[in-house]
Amino acid sequence: MKFSLKKSAIVLFSALLLASCGTQNEQKTSGGEAKGGDSKKEKTYKIGVTQIVEHPSLNAAFDGFKKAIEESGLKVEYDVQNAQNEQSNNTTIANNLVSSNVDLIFANSTPSAQAVASATKDIPIIFTSVTDPVGAELVSSMEQPGANVTGTIDTHPDAIPNTLKFMKEQLNIKKVGMVFNSGEQNSRAQVDNVKKLAGELGMEIKEASVATSADVKQATESLVGKVDGLYIISDNTVVSAFETVVSVANENKLPMMAAEFDSVKRGALGAYGFEYSDIGYEAGQMAVQILKGEKKPSELPVQLPQNLKLLMNKKTAEAIGLKVKDEWKAEFSE
Repeated sequence: MKFSLKKSAIVLFSALLLASCGTQNEQKTSGGEAKGGDSKKEKTYKIGVTQIVEHPSLNAAFDGFKKAIEESGLKVEYDVQNAQNEQSNNTTIANNLVSSNVDLIFANSTPSAQAVASATKDIPIIFTSVTDPVGAELVSSMEQPGANVTGTIDTHPDAIPNTLKFMKEQLNIKKVGMVFNSGEQNSRAQVDNVKKLAGELGMEIKEASVATSADVKQATESLVGKVDGLYIISDNTVVSAFETVVSVANENKLPMMAAEFDSVKRGALGAYGFEYSDIGYEAGQMAVQILKGEKKPSELPVQLPQNLKLLMNKKTAEAIGLKVKDEWKAEFSE
């Protein structure tokens, strides 16, 4: 009986010892997995996307944004919504994105950014394809945006001055026609800037306002005989119906300068600009910093586009009887 009790005690002690070792091993294994990240499921971020309308420049900006996100290695799902150039849709889209509790909103255009900025003060917002974020009341200043909004703009400080000087000095244009949607704050800011600089150069601006893309052809035709050339800014309404402007300009031998490269590829004579995919990519890089928790929107200054250059369309030059000079140092669209 004594021997039996002693043997039982030894067996019980051994069992307890083995159980303890097993638990410690499990804890070590579990801890190692957690430390290495193997046991943690990678987070999927949800990005809401709002865009005013479908056209090549805005689409290229979104492509650039997605490229930056992809290169970061972050796992992302997109909720993409397009207003189809209906201003009333912007508010609905903004409210939908906010209620779906996305991690970040990418606003591609001034109207899109204004709508989401009004809808939330908490969700980070990154914009692009915006011309005047201060005037649009999206940010307090370029250097210190404040609140939950920042991004990249689609204008370079030298773009408009270079364009107007080129039109006057190289194309001998004194009266410039501009077709735009006066209801777009983005467009009004550009036109006011053009008018100011044109006045300093002794040039005259003739305006033709539109409300929808259906108005663009008639508005452009109304300028024929009154102007020496056209300057089409980055107006979402006009650019979405750009081929009608090209048709009128070429038929009447009117040189037409644009504000961005995609319009040159679609038939404008030329533009001092940059690739929209680049400003979208830069906006995507900003979004990555925010999603990773490295920065807040208020800590990221609004960025200017880089690499301003003159791009021209040789076919359009031929169509209006213009000889392209080597001294212009232009690059050419495909």
